Amino acid sequence: MDYFYNNKGVGIVLGLIKTIQDNKDYLSEIDGALGDGDHGINMNKGFTLCKERLTADVTDFSKALKTLGRVLLMEIGGSMGPLYGTFFIEMSKKCADKETIDKNTFKEMIEAALNGISTLGKAKVGDKTLIDTLVPAVEAYNKALAEGKDFSGALIEMKAAAEKGKDSTKDMVAKIGRASRLGERSRGVLDAGSISCYLIIASISDSIKALLES
Repeated sequence: MDYFYNNKGVGIVLGLIKTIQDNKDYLSEIDGALGDGDHGINMNKGFTLCKERLTADVTDFSKALKTLGRVLLMEIGGSMGPLYGTFFIEMSKKCADKETIDKNTFKEMIEAALNGISTLGKAKVGDKTLIDTLVPAVEAYNKALAEGKDFSGALIEMKAAAEKGKDSTKDMVAKIGRASRLGERSRGVLDAGSISCYLIIASISDSIKALLES
């Protein structure tokens, strides 16, 4: 099957929540090397709050994404709340009226997420941010579709590219945000936002693949 039902997708968001909860200490540890060390704390707060808000009326993937986005946008501190809030809200808009979500709908979702974050944050590839994870992930997914790969195949390519993008930030000098004040001293450490973005992309990819195979 090369699509999944929107009303079967709440588990994708639950998987995201568990992923962030499981990695909250690691994210804060990495953030502490370049920033104020609260990335994992804030992300965990937002995702855990979302779990509490996923009530009985949140019946599909699009509503769950919208709930997560609103919580992150409105209720957590730091710079990442608005960015990831926008990310998930923009994704939700592209599947709000869909009974099923196929590879082309998901393409629209991740492109909208990237456009939303790019407009809000103004970062570009090479600035040592989550953009260094997200841009290659989206590009790899689109390239896979252009080559005729199925939904699962494109998700595999997306996840692999996200990991490479995340890893690339280690050798970069931060140009945006608190870490940019460190100059050359920011080199040699992964960017915390690039890591959380990879974790999100990997979790979504794995969860959707499991739905496609079920």
